[in-house]
Amino acid sequence: MKTIIEPFKIKSVEPIRFTTLEEREAILELAFNNLFLVPAEGVLIDLLTDSGTSAMSADQWAGMMRGDESYAGARSFYRFEAKVRELTGFRYIIPTHQGRAAEKILFSITGGKGKFVPNNSHFDTTRANVEFTGAEAIDLPCTEGRDPDLIADFKGNMDLEGLARFIRNTGRSNIPLCMMTVTNNSGGGQPVSMANIKATKELCARNGIPLFLDACRFAENAYFIKLREPGYEDRTVESIAQEMFAHADGATMSAKKDALVNMGGFLAMNDESLATRARNILIVTEGFPTYGGLAGRDLEAIAQGLDEIVDEHYLQYRIRSVEYLGERLTREGVPILQPPGGHAIYLNARKFLPQIPVDQYPGQALSLELFRAGGIRSAEIGSVMFGKYDRDGKLIPARMELVRLAIPRRVYTQSHIDYVIEAVLDVYKRRSELRGVRIIEEPPILRHFTAKFAKVE
Repeated sequence: MKTIIEPFKIKSVEPIRFTTLEEREAILELAFNNLFLVPAEGVLIDLLTDSGTSAMSADQWAGMMRGDESYAGARSFYRFEAKVRELTGFRYIIPTHQGRAAEKILFSITGGKGKFVPNNSHFDTTRANVEFTGAEAIDLPCTEGRDPDLIADFKGNMDLEGLARFIRNTGRSNIPLCMMTVTNNSGGGQPVSMANIKATKELCARNGIPLFLDACRFAENAYFIKLREPGYEDRTVESIAQEMFAHADGATMSAKKDALVNMGGFLAMNDESLATRARNILIVTEGFPTYGGLAGRDLEAIAQGLDEIVDEHYLQYRIRSVEYLGERLTREGVPILQPPGGHAIYLNARKFLPQIPVDQYPGQALSLELFRAGGIRSAEIGSVMFGKYDRDGKLIPARMELVRLAIPRRVYTQSHIDYVIEAVLDVYKRRSELRGVRIIEEPPILRHFTAKFAKVE
């Protein structure tokens, strides 16, 4: 059969609240035009993030009932540890309550003023945790990844020449580790090839620099390798993922993505000394090393989710459903970052709204209009999230102005996606009418979460 169906049946449902245009305008006003500040009950289709928004399976819920809530040495931890070790091969597995907690611990140890952490592209919390220590986060995306219109197989790759040059110019002693984000979220959810992971590891190893994966979407990346990289078409996704991890010295993971859970994460590595220091910080900030800020039921759900995520029927459906959304929008002329990524479609706000200058945040303006028109919550991935100021207070814009439509796992059906398409096309037809926004209040770090905006008249 040609039709790709959802590889699951629906056992439990949650009602959606339908709102009027007037109600949504009032909601935006109360939220100061920041979709992070909108109450979830006012959202019709929530594509703000795929993090922690998955629908868990019957087996995951059953596992939660079996969770061992002992403070120390719970059997749920040992199941979790065994599964993560089987998948990643790392010796030391440290649970955390989510990915940014793992990042906080890792960079508290390795970061600091005068240090630099290169990455194919840091996402928001990774960058924030690096820079909070006084270190500098450096993005080195490949040439193909810098062109939003180019169709290429592995636009998430590291710029190997750029990394080699950066190491020479900066000095290996100033680079405590190198990160690689799979898939490359801020670069459009684009995958990284196995050849690039391997070459990055070899370059880092020659210079005595550990390589860590930001592995929150490792399974989607592994499936893209199976589909696109010669020599992997007959391999299982699980074996491809294991090979990815084998080329790294450690990993951080938000289990809220490819472990299909609502909360959880881990830090894993082979360095015993680093692991000891990480556990010491964990005890102070997260909890005892066998629970790390999580309940036993959460550890059970993660272990089960890591089993389910490498199912190829699920991944075929997952990747194809995102691709379907991208194909339909492209057919109607809507500019998106090409090709469709693994977990989201990224609208190219700079092309969508060319009349809005970058200092009036076209991505934020587009995301607000999508909510106003159809109750769809999305995320700006542009100069609100990644822009900085120079010494004179002038905006240094992000490399791309994007709006991410992140698809929660196992939550929405094709009808929901068709509704999203209809709403985006409605806004696209009226795009010349849209105006930008200005920031009226912002925090010093991760401003996109809590900043307040006003519309430019």
